[in-house]
Amino acid sequence: MKQVVEVSKPTHELQVPVITTPKRSLVLKALRKDWQLYSLLVLPIIYLLIFKYIPMIGNVIAFRRFIPGGNVFGEEWVGLHYFQMFVGDTAFWQVFKNTLITSSLTLLFCFPAPIIIALLLNEIKSKKFKKFVQTASYLPHFLSVVIISGMILQLTSTSGAINSLIQLFGGKPILFMQDPHWFRPVYVASEVWQTMGWGAILYLAALTNIDDSLYEAAKIDGANRWKQTIHITIPGILPTVITLLILNIGNIMAVGFEKILLIYNPLNFETSDVISTYLFRIGLQSSNFSYATAIGLFESIIGLILVFSANFLSKKFTDNGLW
Repeated sequence: MKQVVEVSKPTHELQVPVITTPKRSLVLKALRKDWQLYSLLVLPIIYLLIFKYIPMIGNVIAFRRFIPGGNVFGEEWVGLHYFQMFVGDTAFWQVFKNTLITSSLTLLFCFPAPIIIALLLNEIKSKKFKKFVQTASYLPHFLSVVIISGMILQLTSTSGAINSLIQLFGGKPILFMQDPHWFRPVYVASEVWQTMGWGAILYLAALTNIDDSLYEAAKIDGANRWKQTIHITIPGILPTVITLLILNIGNIMAVGFEKILLIYNPLNFETSDVISTYLFRIGLQSSNFSYATAIGLFESIIGLILVFSANFLSKKFTDNGLW
């Protein structure tokens, strides 16, 4: 008979030392390996440093009295003097109210428009018609703001195309640019027309990443196109929607300066004057740079708070966010 010999296992296993590579060497290795790709970041980084970060040093004149031709960083320290000025300025709070209302309406109508366009284009089967709609909706984005503003003024003038149609059906001409109540609808409508096609590009790209097998499985289960859109398409692009929504909320105070500056006039200041145009008149035309910087810094802080708040709520309720 064969004897079975049991070999006892050692009580202590040999421990192989783990060699850790320093993070710095990993970064250098990655740079050497893909230096061509990383070199593409050089120009954007230089641009951000020169035009975004270095100018932030100039915010110090919000706390110092700046005199044109004098010290770049102001002549004397005044603390919160300029902040107290705009807090007690009734004209500023009217402008602040106009900014919030105009930006909220722009976000309410302009943000969902590209999503709707992308979902509709995704359902079109004819490639030729789809390309035509895409091209037609993209074109306004490439037009200059000056051209867009000129078109708005021409279309809404008393002898323009819109009033001509109104008169054709027996109505009276509307003074769109002279009536403060019409400024916001005209501005928001032009923003929707100008941005919806270009904004749909990101959502169309996100739609291509959705697995087609999900739609096939939904068809087998008897789901129609509407149910497929609700349960597959929209959840598939939800991370992109959340990311862009957070970014748009962060820019809610930075309503379009160029277009408003080109189409507004003293007759509709009641609703058209926003923070950016107010800063232009106070800072550049009146040379009150410290006061304008204080208002701009206040605006930036509000935008920063909105971004962090929107990201926090998004992470809490949807598990999606910027960070």
